[in-house]
Parts: sequence; structure tokens; C-alpha cells
Amino acid sequence: MSSYFTDLAQQYIDGEWRPGTGSWDIIDFNPYDGEKLASITIAAVDEIDQAYRAAERAQKQWAATNPYARRAVFEKALRLVEEREAEITEAIIAELGGTHLKAGFELHLAKEFLRESIQWSLRPEGRILPSPVDGKENRVYRVPVGVVGVISPFNFPFLLSIKSVAPALALGNAVVLKPHQNTPIVGGTLVAKLFEDAGLPGGLLNVVVTDIAEIGDAFIEHPVPKVISFTGSDKVGRHVATVCASLFKRSVLELGGNSAIVVLDDADIDYAVDAAVFSRYVHQGQVCMAANRVLVDRSVADEFTEKFVAKVRTLRAGDPQDPRTVIGPLINSQQAESVSATVEQAVSEGATALLHGRTIGNLVEPSVLTDVPAGSELLRQEVFGPVAFLIPFDGEEEAVRIVNDTPYGLSGAVHTGDVERGVAFAQQIDAGMFHVNDGTVHDEPVVPFGGEKHSGLGRLNGESTVDAFTTQKWISVQHGRSGFPF
Repeated sequence: MSSYFTDLAQQYIDGEWRPGTGSWDIIDFNPYDGEKLASITIAAVDEIDQAYRAAERAQKQWAATNPYARRAVFEKALRLVEEREAEITEAIIAELGGTHLKAGFELHLAKEFLRESIQWSLRPEGRILPSPVDGKENRVYRVPVGVVGVISPFNFPFLLSIKSVAPALALGNAVVLKPHQNTPIVGGTLVAKLFEDAGLPGGLLNVVVTDIAEIGDAFIEHPVPKVISFTGSDKVGRHVATVCASLFKRSVLELGGNSAIVVLDDADIDYAVDAAVFSRYVHQGQVCMAANRVLVDRSVADEFTEKFVAKVRTLRAGDPQDPRTVIGPLINSQQAESVSATVEQAVSEGATALLHGRTIGNLVEPSVLTDVPAGSELLRQEVFGPVAFLIPFDGEEEAVRIVNDTPYGLSGAVHTGDVERGVAFAQQIDAGMFHVNDGTVHDEPVVPFGGEKHSGLGRLNGESTVDAFTTQKWISVQHGRSGFPF
């Protein structure tokens, strides 16, 4: 077992590793076999304050540091991830139940975002704007917001912590990171260790492992952070947004989804099957962009369904340590029970189970359902597990209506032999991201990533990240003399 689970089972505050002073311990379990990985005494409200105050103290000097010097930290962090890839992979498999394939996918993207963060140090640019007043020079500076609070989820914790932490730091901010309590190492203290070893000065990145049962809203209500970057459910995201708005804080919210992959009548069926199976079952379906719904034109539905079910049958479920495993465990028993209940509810409502996977502990085998009643709420909500709903449709107009019939609007995809037909279809979908002739699960460092409706607020990546973690400041200089009316 990786030494990470013994060495990093602590809080990381102001450059020091120390135990929390909360009233109970978080027990970190392997979701596949139930092995205890670590025990971490949680951070109390006082430690939240200490972390934010340390960040506040360290940030001003960091912002004044030459951006080329800041850049060196991220170059070193990238090298460390590359050198430690085997150990990080082992930790992802143990703590998340991620398969080897999933760990590789997550690490690939994390490295891409670290590569991009090397450039973020040099990204902010000021502007000189004209003035109607003679002799006046208008300077607009792009400056760090100060301190950013980051709350990361359990499904891609290493990637999604780095995705906010690295650019926020590169742009001159300090960060306090709160990982999900099911992934405190991979999503939290492992990230702190990487940046510590990369030479990031103490106090700039703090990690608090805790739970709202202990701290309430202290993490988001604290007066120091100016931006809260949250990735998680829309229910919690709504609360985060409400608290932030009441305190005039900015929130960046990457929330849930109910994506659809759409197969039009002229699609390459075999290719569409491959894209749909990956889009639904990658990391056991615990992906916000996963294709919950698979919409197929009725004229090709029989062929697609037969091939889709046949491919899903080949997905090996079991021990994520086994490189042949495609479907590992869900993160905890609550998730496993919820997904199992969803399948049973669909069947009770009249759905047909073309494939009805068993639930063994936290391991939920793939299910494929069809004939789910059109009015079922199951079709409108996110299902965070390996369950696909196959939905036939008659013509593009009906497909657009079905895709949009959900409170979410994150991702999606359409398959067609005519690219421009696909683009025209995508333009009618109320989603932040949509892909033509591909899967629904994508993230790239320079494109604006985010959703519409209940799927989030704001965007990350590229220039959107600069907007998220910096602010603008107008400084005018009067080179002559202004005239005043009195």
C-alpha cells in the first residue's frame, strides 16, 4: 500500500503537517475491499481560520514575486507527477476504486492542466484605454483576487483539485483546499505534498480535511476568501452560491449533469456504440459529463441496441487492481444503494432491463434499461452510476426536445454522417458543451468548461480561468491638470 496513506493523513496548514483538533476522525476506506487506508482527525473551525489567515499572510509576497520565478514551481510540480505516476496511480485505485484505465485518464488530464498552469503565471495582461479627458491615461490592471477556497469532489479528485489550485496559485493567489471526505489524500494532502516538494512557499496552499458536520459553513463564510471554486452536486452548489452571494463573494460552480448522446439516422453505428459505452460507463458512470441517456433514431434503434448491449456485456466488473477491470466499485455504500434503487424504480415504472447488473457490496454491475416512461423523473435527473437509459426518437425535432427536457445542461454529443448537421443540432441544445461525432466526456486546458441551468455557474480553463481567479483594477493618471467646476 502506498506510503501516502500513512505519511499524508494529516492537515497541512501554514507549511506544517499536523493533526486536526476536531471531535472525530475521518476513516478513509478502500471502496472495493473495505480496507482501512488512513484515519484523519478532522479540522475544526479554528483550523479553517488558521488556514485562511496563513494564506492571507503569504499571498501578497507571492503576488509580488516575478511571474517567471512562480512559473518554476509548476514546472517542478509537473516533473514530480511524471516521476511519481506509479504511486499516484496506486493511490487512485485504492482510495477511489478507480481502474487502471481511469487512473491513466485522470493523470493524463492532470498533467495537461499542470502544463498549462506553467503559462498561467504569464497570462494576465493589462490594458491602456482611451479617455475623453485630455491628458488622462487609463490603465487597467489584471490582479489576483487574493485567496481562493477550493472544494473538490470524490470522482476525479486529483484532477479537479489541481484544475483550480494550480491556476489560482499561478495567477498570484493563495489557496485553501477542502477535499471530499471520501478522497482526502488523492484530492487533498497529496496535492499539498506535490507543491511542497516543488518549492511552493509555506502558507500559499493549505489543505483542511473536515466535514460540514464539524465546521458548518465556516469554509465558505470566512471573510478571507474572495472566490469559492466548488465542484459537486447541484444541491450543495445551490447552497454555496447562496452563501457566497449573500457575502458578495464570487463562486465558480461545476455541478452535475444529465448528458445525452444522440445517434441520428445517418450515424456510423459501430463508432456510435463505442462512444456511447465509454461515455456512460467510464469510472462506473461517476462522471458529471457521463451520458445518462442514449437517444437513438428509431430507424437504427434495433441495430444500435443489439450492438450496445453486446458491448456492455463485455465490460469486466471487479477488482480495480486488475488491469482487465473496466467497472470498479462506486465510492461508498450510499452511492451503490442509490444506483441500485434507481434501477429497481425504473423497472417498477415499466422499464425493460435489457441488462440488469447485480450489486455486490459497492460493486454495481452495468445495467441497460429501455422503455422508461417518458414522464419519469429518472430521465430528468443525474444517475451517478453504471446505468444507461436507451430512448428511441422520431426525427431531430423530437431528439432536441428530449435532450433539453432536464434541469441540467452540462455536456452531450451527437453522431451523424454530416458534420454540419451535427453542429446545427448542437446549437439547439441548452448545454455549455456539446460534441459532434465523439463522446460526452471531455476536458481540455484552453477551452471554456462549464454548464448551463443547474449544471453550474461560470467557466474554467484558458481565459475563463483568468477571469475566475483575478479581478480588474482601473488606475487613471492625469498627466496635465484637470478642471473642476468649483
